[in-house]
Amino acid sequence: MTDSDTLPGHSHVFLGEGHAANQKRTWAVIALCAVMMIGEIVGGLLFGSIALVADGLHMSTHAGALLLAALAYSFASRHATDRRFTFGTGKLGDLAGFSSAIVLAMIALLIGYEAVSRLFAPVPIQFYEAIPIACFGLIVNIASVWLLSGSHDHHHGHRHNHRHGHDDHHAHDEEHRLTCGSGTMALSIFEDGVPPRFRVRIEGTNEPRQMTVETVRSDGTRQLFQIADKGAYLESIEDIPEPHAFEALVRYSDSTGQQQSRATFAEHGHAEQGTHRDNNMRAAVIHVMADAAVSVLVIVGLLLARTFGWLWMDPLAGIVGACVIASWSYGLLCDTGAILLDMVPDTATERGIRQTIETDGDRLQDLHLWRLGPGHLGAIVVVATREPRGPAFYREQLSRFRSLSHVTVEVQQLQSIR
Repeated sequence: MTDSDTLPGHSHVFLGEGHAANQKRTWAVIALCAVMMIGEIVGGLLFGSIALVADGLHMSTHAGALLLAALAYSFASRHATDRRFTFGTGKLGDLAGFSSAIVLAMIALLIGYEAVSRLFAPVPIQFYEAIPIACFGLIVNIASVWLLSGSHDHHHGHRHNHRHGHDDHHAHDEEHRLTCGSGTMALSIFEDGVPPRFRVRIEGTNEPRQMTVETVRSDGTRQLFQIADKGAYLESIEDIPEPHAFEALVRYSDSTGQQQSRATFAEHGHAEQGTHRDNNMRAAVIHVMADAAVSVLVIVGLLLARTFGWLWMDPLAGIVGACVIASWSYGLLCDTGAILLDMVPDTATERGIRQTIETDGDRLQDLHLWRLGPGHLGAIVVVATREPRGPAFYREQLSRFRSLSHVTVEVQQLQSIR
């Protein structure tokens, strides 16, 4: 027997929380770049500066890349409720980010090729014209970064390993400060890249000699955890099973005798960095940061070349800049490509779903987890159970995972063994 369920008529709008604000910021930076581009080209033609014209044309490619991000925001908003998009338009930003990463990679190759060519065949440099232009370009890039800085998701293109770091921990991961003799102790659940365990930090001179933590769940289930000294902190020997919703009784002995404190932990689901990251805004920021990084390297190279006559410093700065851009492009390609291919975006949530379903003896037959948009995950869950439970029961269990925006539950009823 198979039973399945989804929420009828629920929204398929899976855009990030800062979608509209990020769209406005991107258009503002485009306007700034367009003004500079026109000013440089017109000024270069009026004053006969080919370097100024060249930098203006370079700025046009910069504005074009940002235009791709802005159009992606606009299209995603306009078609967010279009039924032709089965899972909404939340992934459009990732598609734009992937495209921008390819453009960045091409720019890195072109800069690298030109720099290597000039390394073996140096060309005359007009220092007193090139340096002010590079400085002016850096100022514009700094202004662009400032305009985009209202977004909470600018990581400068560095790739993050989602298995070893979290951006948003559980809501219960804040420290619970408890009285401990003449001082205090900070009790928390630590699970950054390791199985979840209690961690205790002591503040004060009257440190506990022995300690245990006992969890009491809403159904009355109790579990005792032994605490071991790890030097800088105390940590439970046993792992904490999901869900992390319980009352924790901390018992310890010190010079004043036996003591007991308690803290309440509430489970609100997992949320990793990759779940909430806006890769469209990230791509826009990388373009600006890449241009700023190249400007800094060019200024340094030109100053050293003019001061010491090291003409090779200018192409060397170009090679370094190309490597930096290529590195950022690679990270963006990997992260956006993984999303477009529906790879599991959040291993912590995947593990949490499995532990939540299988806590009461049910078996998770199949699980598909993918990203629908910034801060939104979709899941298809197939559960085998011997209990008379329907999809609504498991939907309620999974409701604590705040990032799960679209959930399909299928229940396979197994025959009970008497």
